[in-house]
Amino acid sequence: MKKAELIFVPGPGVGHVASGLELANRLLDHDDRISITTLVMNLPFGPSVDAYTRSLVASKPRIKLVDLPEVDSPPPPELLVKSPEAYICDFIDSYMPLVKTTVTNIISSLSNSDSVRVVGFILDFFCVSMIDIANEFSLPSYIFVTSNAGFLGLMLYLPKRHYEISEEMQMSDPDSLIPGFSNPVPASVLPDAVFNKYGGYAAYVKVAQRFKDGRGIIVNTFAELEPFALRSFSDDPQIPSVYPVGPVLQLKGQPHPDLHRDQLDKIMKWLDEQPQSSVVFLCFGSFGSFSPPQVKEIALGIDQSGFKFLWSVRFPGPQSGQFTSPEEVLPEGFLERIEGQGMICGWAPQVEVLAHTAIGGFVSHCGWNSILESLWYGVPIATLPIYAEQQLNAFRMVKELGLSVELKLDYRKDGDLVMADEIARAVKCVMQSDSEVRKKVKEMSQVARKAVMDGGSSFTSITKLIQDMTGNS
Repeated sequence: MKKAELIFVPGPGVGHVASGLELANRLLDHDDRISITTLVMNLPFGPSVDAYTRSLVASKPRIKLVDLPEVDSPPPPELLVKSPEAYICDFIDSYMPLVKTTVTNIISSLSNSDSVRVVGFILDFFCVSMIDIANEFSLPSYIFVTSNAGFLGLMLYLPKRHYEISEEMQMSDPDSLIPGFSNPVPASVLPDAVFNKYGGYAAYVKVAQRFKDGRGIIVNTFAELEPFALRSFSDDPQIPSVYPVGPVLQLKGQPHPDLHRDQLDKIMKWLDEQPQSSVVFLCFGSFGSFSPPQVKEIALGIDQSGFKFLWSVRFPGPQSGQFTSPEEVLPEGFLERIEGQGMICGWAPQVEVLAHTAIGGFVSHCGWNSILESLWYGVPIATLPIYAEQQLNAFRMVKELGLSVELKLDYRKDGDLVMADEIARAVKCVMQSDSEVRKKVKEMSQVARKAVMDGGSSFTSITKLIQDMTGNS
């Protein structure tokens, strides 16, 4: 049979590119007839994905990276402040002519090949406007949802709601009946974008309306984690085939720049000295920083809990006019009090930390990758979402799946601080050695590992996906 070439367009930004390349690796490992050309868009701000992406595919000759040049007229920076989602969608749309030219060149270069044919596109869910390019070449598109089946349910719900009520959602709206959720979903846990009048809501609806145009939808989840949602999608003939292929994770962790190497060694050495499951890990993602009053409450809460801790503190930076070092905002005497009991660091290697036997619990912002990593290593989470769809993830983990401890579900609630006693309670709960949540998380860890092994649910799903892709002429 001919070799199959896939054209993959990940969303801009390190997280989306990393998840996409890990999916690409999974497809290559599954079938040696497949090769993938990945088109990378670099945002004009934030870290370049270049060094990181190259490290992910250094040993993968069948993945070709094409760094697309900067476009002449990206969206105005002020749109990013009004709505990150609208900015991302406009940014991707500005790349349409360049992507079309690049794809034309790829296809024409293979037109005389007897051994390789382009069989389809894989598009990050933010890049669904590129379905139009795939259609021009009569190629099928597969949409990659880097989040969970609950988020996919929201995307499938929005166009139907928009048809009936064509305006932004309101915080006062009644609970929504969203496909894939067994409970009604309160407005308070929905992503900011659905309330955003400055392009965020419109961007989400525009993206969501294209899901029906894909040939298939690939989701970073596994059948045993979200059976209710996946069953409800398969029962609806209007929804394209859904392929749960997760957990799709970068378990080697991100490359550690030299400036992080000393910090990494210091953290791992400290963890090596701690008893098994004795340390709670607090980490809130690359962009997760808090106000000084909230930092103080977290400090008081973990001190009050009495547990050993490792806390990765992100500082907003000098331009925010807030603070640049922990001494400025931590309670007086805190650093002296915690000596031997805890460790504060600016950056932490999340994957390596969660994999360490000393870690017994995780206070997390509930980004989906972080949730999957914690499930993989059997570490229960206390939820402290900060932005984007994180609180929908938290609601799903606490209320739908019973796999996390509720600290907070709504990051918008009156700008309320999460107080020290709430944090102490959640830490004690997540660290409880015989809790039902811990037992369920440990069981799900084993299930997650089996899902990606030969014969597992996600392994089988990838087999079906590849069969569908390569069966298309």
